[in-house]
Order: sequence, then C-alpha cells, then structure tokens
Amino acid sequence: MSTVPSRPTESFDAPRTGNAVLGKSVVVKGHILSREDLTIDGEVEGTIEMQEHRLTIGPNGKVRASVKAREVIVLGTLNGNVETSDRLDIRKEAKLVGDIRTARIMIEDGAYFKGNVDIVRAEVPKAATASSASAPRPQGPATASPAASPAMAAGAGDIKR
Repeated sequence: MSTVPSRPTESFDAPRTGNAVLGKSVVVKGHILSREDLTIDGEVEGTIEMQEHRLTIGPNGKVRASVKAREVIVLGTLNGNVETSDRLDIRKEAKLVGDIRTARIMIEDGAYFKGNVDIVRAEVPKAATASSASAPRPQGPATASPAASPAMAAGAGDIKR
C-alpha cells in the first residue's frame, strides 16, 4: 500500500483565484481568455480577454494585442488598444501605444504613451434622473429675496450700469 498522498483532482471549469504567469521565455500567438489574474513577462501577439481580472505586463513583457480586462498594469511594452472596466496603470519604464477606454488611468513620470484616452463614467440610473427632472416647480411670480443682489433682483435684460 502506498503512503504517498494523492493529488486532489481539479476540474478545468473550476473558478480560479490564483495568478497565472507567462515567463520571459514564453511566446504566445493567438487568443488568451483567462478566468484568473495573469502576469505576462514574455511575448504575446493576438487578443487578451479577462473581463473580471487583472493583467500585469511585466518589465520584460512585450504585448502586441488588443486587451480587455478589469484592470491593467503595464511595466513593459504594450502595442494595442486597451479597454478596462476599472483602471489602467502605466508605470515609469512602460511604453503603451494604442487607444485606451477606461474608468480611471494613472501614468507615471517617465512612461511613454501614444494614443487616445476615453474616460468612461458609470451610468446614472434613468429612474433617478427622471424623478429629478419631473419634480414639481414652485408656481407664481418669481421674487428675489431681500438679501439678493440688485443684478439678481432685476431680470436678465434689465441690468443697468
């Protein structure tokens, strides 16, 4: 009988919470779809999709790809368009050439960036904007308070100098 403990079996579809790493000597050409954080220190050409996770391009990383991720940190080189749902961080030795669409961005002194930036804001629920737009307005003649300035008490066309 063996006393060596058996390794637990893990389903490929099981959600991962770790950090995958592509080392300096790894070259990937194609489409990467990741369900865990990913660090690239090698070369990647193609597309990278990891909507709910962080992509880190290490100092030796050279990526020529379009990227979609929750968060991207660039320490190496990235040539391609980037779309993040949370933030993009371009560090001082990094180089990024491409268009960016993100909610937040940070570019350190010394970093190189060439492209366009589109800052995306979270949408305000339509119910909140509709209720404030339809709020009742006071009826009757408009009067200025005694503390109002003379310009405010006069109509816009009645200002005299």
